Amino acid sequence: MLFLLKTFSFLLGHIPLPLSFLIADLLGYLVYKADRKRRNIALDNLMLAYGESITPDEKDRIVRTVFRNLARMFFEFMRIPWLRGRSIDRYIRCEGIENLERALERKKGAIILTGHYGNWELIAAFLGLKGFRMDIVVRDLDNPAVDAFVRWVRTRSGHTIVSKGRAMRTLLKTLNENGIVGILLDQNVALVEGVFVPFFGVQACTNRGTAMMAASSGAHVIPTFIFREGRTHRMVLGREIPLSLTGDKERDALQNTARFTAAIEETIRKKPEDWFWVHRRWKTRPPVENVPGKRG
Repeated sequence: MLFLLKTFSFLLGHIPLPLSFLIADLLGYLVYKADRKRRNIALDNLMLAYGESITPDEKDRIVRTVFRNLARMFFEFMRIPWLRGRSIDRYIRCEGIENLERALERKKGAIILTGHYGNWELIAAFLGLKGFRMDIVVRDLDNPAVDAFVRWVRTRSGHTIVSKGRAMRTLLKTLNENGIVGILLDQNVALVEGVFVPFFGVQACTNRGTAMMAASSGAHVIPTFIFREGRTHRMVLGREIPLSLTGDKERDALQNTARFTAAIEETIRKKPEDWFWVHRRWKTRPPVENVPGKRG
């Protein structure tokens, strides 16, 4: 099965980019029409995030574009194993790499903080091909064959995959050795894993592990996002996010998680159609909610 998936990746990954986008756009539209459940999840999320401040037509446009972008991402993901240094330079324009280099000069490691925005998979591919190898935190997929294929794609540029459930000790070791850790911090987690911080004005349960790891290791947290620009991409590594280090671990974890989440929200607001609205980001709710989680 893995061999067949690799062969499929080779075939799709070598389709000319303009043609792959034409196919992806048609596929995205068809899935948008057929997948009523995820379409409604996205619309519900947009209502939570924006309320009546954007029109129903604009919400629908965003959702249609989300499905189109996810289909494009599928074809781009199949292209990743066959990318090389020269080809990726034509494909991705990078800004702010000096922020990562500066962080590593401190010898305390670096955390690449991102979310499911743009084609987030290309962030790892670009950095790996430029010699910045990372530990990437992922959730194991239910299908073993698909999981093995996805891991193969993600490790082609030299990265190491760390399963989410047993990550902390491994990641701290990597940071203590001045390594790089890549984390996506924009998905819902269970009550026992997270803290509630504002996200589009609504309390969102967010994993506190990244904040605790940053405080413990002293690693710089570098917000990193990738933006679609036609058929190419612009990747931006921002300046480090300042940490709250008061000595109160729980309070610091809450404040730093809020800062990380605010950086993700700020990016999404620039171009909301590039975010993963089909995920139930606000699924886990606080035990007691005194105020309805919604703003216009």
